[in-house]
Amino acid sequence: MRRTKLVASLGPATDDEEVLRGIIRAGVDVARVNLSHGSVDEGMVRYNAVRKIAAEEGRHVGVLADLPGPKVRVAKFATESIFENGDMVSIVAGDTSSSREVIEVDYEDIVTSFVPGDRIVIGDGRMVMEVRSAEPDKLLAEVVHAGKLTGQPGVHVPADKLTMSTPTPQDLKLLDAFVEVGVDMVAISFVKSAHDMRRVGTEPHPRGPLLVAKVETRSAVENLEGIIEASGAIMVARGDLGNELPIEDLPITQKQIIERCIAGGKPVITATQMLESMITAPAPTRAEASDVANAVWDGTSAVMLSGETAVGVDPVNVVRTMGRIARKADEVFDHEAWARNVTALRMTESGSGHEVTDAMTVAAWRAVRELDVAAVLCISGTGFTVRQMARFRPEAMILGLSTDPKTVNQLTLSWGTTPIHLPTGGTREEMMAEAVKIAAAEGLVRSGDQVALLGGDGIGAKVTNNLRIVTVP
Repeated sequence: MRRTKLVASLGPATDDEEVLRGIIRAGVDVARVNLSHGSVDEGMVRYNAVRKIAAEEGRHVGVLADLPGPKVRVAKFATESIFENGDMVSIVAGDTSSSREVIEVDYEDIVTSFVPGDRIVIGDGRMVMEVRSAEPDKLLAEVVHAGKLTGQPGVHVPADKLTMSTPTPQDLKLLDAFVEVGVDMVAISFVKSAHDMRRVGTEPHPRGPLLVAKVETRSAVENLEGIIEASGAIMVARGDLGNELPIEDLPITQKQIIERCIAGGKPVITATQMLESMITAPAPTRAEASDVANAVWDGTSAVMLSGETAVGVDPVNVVRTMGRIARKADEVFDHEAWARNVTALRMTESGSGHEVTDAMTVAAWRAVRELDVAAVLCISGTGFTVRQMARFRPEAMILGLSTDPKTVNQLTLSWGTTPIHLPTGGTREEMMAEAVKIAAAEGLVRSGDQVALLGGDGIGAKVTNNLRIVTVP
């Protein structure tokens, strides 16, 4: 059973209903609607398609709306443009069109954001230019890394030079539209501090969407603790982050972000160029396969596919491939070493208000180790208890049960968790009995299995204060 979750980006390649059904059957846990491309209507069509097909397939599939943020993009290339090393290109502010001679950038401060000697990275490194001269209305830059550009690729402007704040007014309009239809998660781009997350202004999850902070700026790394505290989950967005940091620092930073997120009970997604070659190729490179496996061993909750599924030639094959790599890496994950490390990190943080839940989830982890527990059944209104349990990466299954359908969908992002809707509430005894009954009926546990039941005193319980080990009848 694969424990690491799969996030797949939707796009033209998944707009065919059978392709979308295929990637859901192949194991997609969360579908990402990238609002940096296309209209809000196109995004809404994709959102509704996921809801429809997931219901038909009898699966819980979360939907993540990814807001564009202050993303700087070039004006559209009419055709594919090939740039060679040594080409000289003028860069101006504008949003009409781009060509091999003049690249327009939809950012009015683009000319003042760079000086001679600076490098300008386009399309997550697809092409790199170096500024040779600056005039009041344009930059003259030389191509130093050749590449092909199509559509409207992004331009990396260092965070300390970017004058736009996040979320942008356009972000908030998009947010309102998707909150209204009940989107499960929302990703906030180019976050610099916890203040950016608080500016989003939605209700706390699960009433509102689970807010995912994208760590893609140097400022976000420096303010990581506050951002984790203010967010529901984190995305390590390695494209822009790799432009902000020295490339040799990126793998270390990725590991540190994942460790801090999981210690705090927050899901974390590792994203960008994971199986990039599969946009056109039938199999990944050996380096890409190792990258996915290493992210799993780092403890990531989910791995994400971007262009591989959004515009790739065979999205279903990509999802299956990612699933196989993640599942194999899960099989040799060092559960015990990871849990010991997380316990040491988290249990030293007193005054968090979560000490009782911390203690109960530690006890559940120890029960898994010592009593041959087959599954941990976490009953939770908001999903908090489930996420706190998941941070230990136990070998036993985690079943996340909630009476709130929104919570159930949000748990699709949590490592190792099978989300289950608990149809009725009631007392602690009634809910625990119903949880065991549902788990057995769905074939997740069998008669004679020992299971751990973890929860509070009933619906609306503020703390997880009950752990029970029972044998499935």
